[in-house]
Amino acid sequence: GGGAQPPPVTAGSLSWKRCAGCGGKIADRFLLYAMDSYWHSRCLKCSCCQAQLGDIGTSCYTKSGMILCRNDYIRLFGNSGACSACGQSIPASELVMRAQGNVYHLKCFTCSTCRNRLVPGDRFHYINGSLFCEHDRPTALINGHLNSLQSNPLLPDQKVC
Repeated sequence: GGGAQPPPVTAGSLSWKRCAGCGGKIADRFLLYAMDSYWHSRCLKCSCCQAQLGDIGTSCYTKSGMILCRNDYIRLFGNSGACSACGQSIPASELVMRAQGNVYHLKCFTCSTCRNRLVPGDRFHYINGSLFCEHDRPTALINGHLNSLQSNPLLPDQKVC
């Protein structure tokens, strides 16, 4: 009996940590530990606003592989996780569509006029809480003074709890 003992681990071999953000060694005096990984303080950034999460001393949130500051987490995923159109909750595994900080079931993301589903890549207009496809946007607004009107190509987004 009595198998060979593994060699003792020396402190020297533990002094390098690899950064989950850039993959480089962390030789800084400060390193951050988040989501079971080590980070350079400059590499742990909010995926949305790029705020350095180590600097502001805030909690960070992770969802869908993104690292988010609290504000962006709440802005993107909300506290409720309910569809803005039907009010029903959206299961964690389901894809969602977003417009102006609201989330929708894919099936609920439809033009207010023609009820056609808006899909990723469609141009759409979001006016006073209503969605319009490119064809049905209110013509009064085309000649009006709504410079703040946004028409963005949509991207599907995985909502993962």
